[in-house]
Amino acid sequence: MKVAITGATGFVGSRLVERLQQEGHQVVALTRNAVHAERVFPKSTFPGVEIVAYTPTESGDWQQAISGCDGVVNLAGEPISERWSAAHKQSILRSRKLGTQKIVEAISQVTAKPQVLVNASAVGYYGTSETATFDETSPPGNDFLAEVCQEWEAEAQKVRELGVRLVILRIGIVLGMGGAIAKMLTPFKLFAGGPIGTGKQWFSWIHRDDLVNLILQALTQPSMEGTYNATAPNPVRMAEFCNTMGEVMHRPSWLPVPSFALEVLLGDGAKVVLEGQQVLPKRTQSTGFQYQYPTVRQALQHVLGSEG
Repeated sequence: MKVAITGATGFVGSRLVERLQQEGHQVVALTRNAVHAERVFPKSTFPGVEIVAYTPTESGDWQQAISGCDGVVNLAGEPISERWSAAHKQSILRSRKLGTQKIVEAISQVTAKPQVLVNASAVGYYGTSETATFDETSPPGNDFLAEVCQEWEAEAQKVRELGVRLVILRIGIVLGMGGAIAKMLTPFKLFAGGPIGTGKQWFSWIHRDDLVNLILQALTQPSMEGTYNATAPNPVRMAEFCNTMGEVMHRPSWLPVPSFALEVLLGDGAKVVLEGQQVLPKRTQSTGFQYQYPTVRQALQHVLGSEG
C-alpha cells in the first residue's frame, strides 16, 4: 500500500509509520515541520517514507501528494492536554475541523483517489459521566470536546460523497512510553503517585500498539465502515488505574492529586482527566479485532516493563 498520514511524527503516527515501513508499505508523511520529520524518519532507516511539508488548515501543492495513495490516515490536531485559553480552544477546534476539511478537499481534487480515509476522533464525543456506559450507538454529549468531535466528524463524513470509504476512530487515552504515562511517571518514581481527582472517574484507554493495529485493520478491511471506538474492552476507574500502575512499578499509589491542582495547571482542560467516561468498543469487537493488551495490567506491564 501507499498511505498518506497527517500527524505522522506524533505519539501514534510515528509508531504507525514504523509498522507500515516494517511491512514494506510506502508512506507519505504530511508534516508541518519537515526538518523535524527528517530527524524522526531518516532516509537510511525509513527509505519508504516521503516527507511532504504542509499547512494543515490551508490548501496548497501538498494536496497533490495524496494522489495515488491507497489510504489516508488523518491524526493531526492541536493537543488538548494544555490550558484551554479562548485562543487554544479555537486552535483545538480549527486544527481538527479545518484540517479534516483540507484533507477531504485534497481527495476531491486528485484523479487517483484513495480507497479509504481513516479519521481520528475522540471519546470526548460522548461527554463525561461517572455512571453512564457509552458505545458507538450512544448520542453525543454537549460540552466543548463533544462539540469539537461532532464538527470534526462532520467534515470527515463529506468524503463519502466522493465514493471513498470512511472509518472514524473515537480514540481513548493512548498508553505507551510517552503521552499520558510520561506525565504520571515522575510522582510514582518518587513514591508520591496516586489517583487524580476523586479516583472515581472512568479511564477509557487503549495501548498504542492496539491502536496502530486497529488503524491497519481499518485500512485493509473493506467491510469496516463508519464509527468505531478505539478503546480497550476493559475501562477502569482512575483509582484502579493508578493502583495498578503503582503495583507494576513496585511503588505505592497513596497520594491523590487534588482536582484544584490540575485545574490550576490545565484550566478547563482538566475536565478530560477529572471527569472521564466509560466507553466500550462493541462495534470494534464485532469486526473480530483481537486486542494484544485487553486489560490495563497487561498494558502497563508492557509499557513500564523497564521502569521502577
